[in-house]
Amino acid sequence: MKRKASVVWRGSLSGGKGTISTESHALVNQQYSFGTRFDHQTGTNPEELIAAAHAGCFSMALSGELEKMKLTPTTIDTLATVTLEKVDNNWTISAVHLDVNAVVPGIDRSQFETAAESAKRHCPVSRLLKADISMNASLKG
Repeated sequence: MKRKASVVWRGSLSGGKGTISTESHALVNQQYSFGTRFDHQTGTNPEELIAAAHAGCFSMALSGELEKMKLTPTTIDTLATVTLEKVDNNWTISAVHLDVNAVVPGIDRSQFETAAESAKRHCPVSRLLKADISMNASLKG
């Protein structure tokens, strides 16, 4: 299976602008620029998209881990925070932190932690990233 996204960038790093599109058309010519990446201007950026991909991948992986335990989550709410910082004078994604809140009828804390840790280790996006991936997982309900 292969998934595709494309970018068109025009201009210099600080003054240029780009658009991001995905094969599925979930994103079509979504604007991004130096300002959306480093100055919090309106638009997206690669780190935000990585965070979205990781949160989505992890949530599905956790659901799969719970299914192996014959449990079905009511909700899994995941926030991924990607840290972009200068390391050795190079911009680096140095960490990803997952905040997970879930409602899972019939589960105990130990089972939930085991499932969450397994999902964090085995989610394909986690396996792709070489950053330190941390997580807070809380069970609601």
